[in-house]
Amino acid sequence: MELSVYKIDGTESGKKVVLDERIFGVEPSEHAIWLDVKQYLANQRQGNAKTKDRSENAHSTKKMGRQKGGGGARHGSLKANIYVGGGRVFGPKPRFYGFKLNKKLKQLARFSALTLKAQDNAITLVENFSMEAPKTKEFIKILDNLKANGRKVLVVLPENSSNIYLSSRNLPEVKVITVDEINTYAIMNSNSMVIVDGVQEILASRIK
Repeated sequence: MELSVYKIDGTESGKKVVLDERIFGVEPSEHAIWLDVKQYLANQRQGNAKTKDRSENAHSTKKMGRQKGGGGARHGSLKANIYVGGGRVFGPKPRFYGFKLNKKLKQLARFSALTLKAQDNAITLVENFSMEAPKTKEFIKILDNLKANGRKVLVVLPENSSNIYLSSRNLPEVKVITVDEINTYAIMNSNSMVIVDGVQEILASRIK
């Protein structure tokens, strides 16, 4: 697939880039995408929820009534779950929700996601640019010029740029990441992608 490289004013620079078929032209694997997104979301979970069971509750161990002859069921502890303030049965415990995925599968998932975006014509290539100072209005104007200022825009930079990041920080529908941070969830969670020229070459150089 061949794409034109645009300037930040929205005009074509005259440069054409042929996207690497090993990245943007693979056979998409929906299962690999599902696994990678599932792992990403699982890793975001803190797993800190904790409740006390009856062994951890602070209550008197005195028996409330005699074993027989009370006219009701026998009870031996206020720590039981049927009492207010008693321990919880089968409550949550701190745990780690993450799981392992092979590097090849994660790579396939990323490339599958990029391929789907390319097939949907949802990728815009732009010349490498910088911002002298954090200016949200200027950044919005750049996205408008590229006709990419819609719902959920993912901007991928070849390297970190604090001014570009700060310019986009107040825009809830825009996410700016570097090529090192690119992941399947970010790609699939966006409606369109703005890729700075050079990112595709870095991705191609990292294929193993």
